[in-house]
Amino acid sequence: MSDDRNIGKRLASRRNVGIEGRYRSGSGRARDVWITDLSKTGCRFYDKFGTMQQGKAITLRIGSIGPIPATVRWWDNHVNGVQFEQPLHDSVYDHICANLCEKAPDRFNDQDEDRSSK
Repeated sequence: MSDDRNIGKRLASRRNVGIEGRYRSGSGRARDVWITDLSKTGCRFYDKFGTMQQGKAITLRIGSIGPIPATVRWWDNHVNGVQFEQPLHDSVYDHICANLCEKAPDRFNDQDEDRSSK
């Protein structure tokens, strides 16, 4: 389990989304993920098979956008929170939200509420 001290400390407001993504760590194999929320400064995603370590550097594709350099800030039971190296530009964020988002499956929407009660 990750260090819980940074949970709930957000740099920007976020939006519940449902976007297919893909991340890569170093020169490792790319893994498909489901991005469940997004802000200009980071996102949360579900990775069915991976385990992450806080502080790990990755590159992330959000739909067709990327690669976006990011750092893992927390992980818990296949759910990962990452912070982008540079915030997304307003127009990129707006494009992603308007054109790439689907509704996140309900099973992902309540996980942040569970985390904040810890």
